Amino acid sequence: MVDSGVSSGVTTTKAYDQVIYTRRVVSLGEDIEFNPTNCPYLSYSEIQRQSRILLFELNMETIISPSLLSADFMHLDREIEMINESDADWIHMDVMDGVFVPNISFGFPVMNAVGKVCKKPMDVHFMIVHPENYIQQTADSGAAIMSVHSEACLHLHRTIQEIHKAGMKAGVTLNPSTPVAMLEDVICDIDIIQLMSVNPGFGGQSFIEESIRKVARLRELIARTGSKALIQVDGGVQAETAPRLVNAGVNVLVSGSYIFKSPDPLKTISELKRLRPSVAL
Repeated sequence: MVDSGVSSGVTTTKAYDQVIYTRRVVSLGEDIEFNPTNCPYLSYSEIQRQSRILLFELNMETIISPSLLSADFMHLDREIEMINESDADWIHMDVMDGVFVPNISFGFPVMNAVGKVCKKPMDVHFMIVHPENYIQQTADSGAAIMSVHSEACLHLHRTIQEIHKAGMKAGVTLNPSTPVAMLEDVICDIDIIQLMSVNPGFGGQSFIEESIRKVARLRELIARTGSKALIQVDGGVQAETAPRLVNAGVNVLVSGSYIFKSPDPLKTISELKRLRPSVAL
């Protein structure tokens, strides 16, 4: 298992919701706390501002997960080699069944093959009905992360538990029309929350602007509940939207067409990787 990136949490005291903002930097192996002792109550905007400053001071890196759906499948070996040589952290794999979404992509034969040669952790996103039926098979393919849609899981808590039991990080994905409040009762059990910023099923779609405000609402929910989940966004991530997403509090960027259709994918990945939250708030 690869525990790449940064997880975050907020705990509150009894009466005043005094916030102790903690970021665990896995690569440094230490906890760093921001404790606003001078203020009995902090608004979310202040929490967000302070967390961005802390992230900046730690030189936190944005996690980049190129989406294989946009790769050239006639030369998939070359595309995987490019990812291996790049600054990408993970490789994102979209599995579609033509039922939950109106498209069919690939399944375990491709996942198993990629798992044997890709040096990056496999970030597998299931856009299918009954993803709980494929948890162990996903783990056996070498996946580090398994993300399921909340809309596809009748017993989401059980599915999250089973993913963890199989040795993977558990991700939960929300469609654009699904409110973040749907995750309130399971958010502390989730490792990664993925927000779809396009309607799932096809690559190369236009970014849904409401996604920026949705990230802010999710960041607020994470702060309020003390969840350590990373925020991941998938869909329409490119030069104009990526900086705004990172500044809004996104930890993981999934990008397909923007990377694989770029004249220089390695450079494009590096540029996304260098994005940092702004502290000029």
